[in-house]
Amino acid sequence: MKVLFVGPSLAGVQWDCTGIDVRPPARQGDIHLAVLRGARAIGLVDGVFGFVPSVWHKEILHALSQGVRVLGGASIGALRAAECAAYGMEPVGEIAADYLAGRRTDDADVCLAHCPEELGFAPLSEPLVDAEATIAVLPVDDGTRQSLNLAARALYFDERTIEAMVAMAGAPHTVGELYRRHRIGAKSRDALAVLARLRALPEGRTAPPSDWRFRASQPWQHYLSRLAPPADELHSSADAVPPGR
Repeated sequence: MKVLFVGPSLAGVQWDCTGIDVRPPARQGDIHLAVLRGARAIGLVDGVFGFVPSVWHKEILHALSQGVRVLGGASIGALRAAECAAYGMEPVGEIAADYLAGRRTDDADVCLAHCPEELGFAPLSEPLVDAEATIAVLPVDDGTRQSLNLAARALYFDERTIEAMVAMAGAPHTVGELYRRHRIGAKSRDALAVLARLRALPEGRTAPPSDWRFRASQPWQHYLSRLAPPADELHSSADAVPPGR
């Protein structure tokens, strides 16, 4: 079973989900439960945060320790992939590469407001990664481009709409029309790359990592005690240590 956690990053995009178990944006516990229920590979694109706990690094390490390939890109998947790459999580796409290389450091760069699942996770604001990619190709003068970039970075993620950026930049409303015409969905592009990589993976789990071992720490056991259904698979060993340390 190959599992993909995705929502607003592919909202409005036509894509083939054949052979993929598609699930909504992940929250804490979702990756662990997917492993317990037989996932052999997991693609993490979108996740939730703020009102519920977000995907925990420890559950990603547990998945990797069980020989589950875990890919990440586009959104929270890009963040977690950069943070857990030393342990074997696989960054996919330009956004993940930027976080891994330190060209991006702020998790807010991929945040956006969106509708609930019942409305197809339709975006309600523009993530900074999409705004910057689009502004870079707009047929406008350098002054307007600079003003738009400053506006995009100044706006809080759930207030960063096309109209708000154009207004804050003091640009004519026609710039908003240009933006829509030339819009680049950087998150959608990377989400499709995660899907393609996930689909191309061989069936079955891989061998557990040889350069670190998972430790069932006290916080992990406390987490399992609160998880439903209860998990009875605890793996005791040394602390997880990245290669070369």
